[in-house]
Amino acid sequence: MPSKGKPYVLLVAEAIYLKVCEIKKKNPELSNINAIENFIGSTVYNEISSGKFHDKLIDQVSKKKAPEETIRLLHIQKELSVKQLIQFPELYYAKSHYPLEISQRAFDHLWRMCESYELWCKESKQENLIKLNIID
Repeated sequence: MPSKGKPYVLLVAEAIYLKVCEIKKKNPELSNINAIENFIGSTVYNEISSGKFHDKLIDQVSKKKAPEETIRLLHIQKELSVKQLIQFPELYYAKSHYPLEISQRAFDHLWRMCESYELWCKESKQENLIKLNIID
């Protein structure tokens, strides 16, 4: 396991969370919702939605001789992320700001990943890592 006992399957949630925090830091007036929406289309988002993020992670985990179950879970997480974060050129209807169902699914998935990261921080008594306060 990585430092501080962080599960490998949490690394994608951490990458999303840290990037959303970075967006909020650069734009403090943004809500968490807007920061997550701005995350969509970022380099990190594109790596996760294409499966490249997990491919690199699985390669690293395999080299560390992690249990086969861990690698299997990472493959499942990759498949789910690619399906939920499907890439479309225009995620919003042309003349309105109402998201298409597919973009709402992506947003919901990203929100849940951020929640998961904060819950892990709370459970592992690392509340200092919580910056967005999504679970409050």
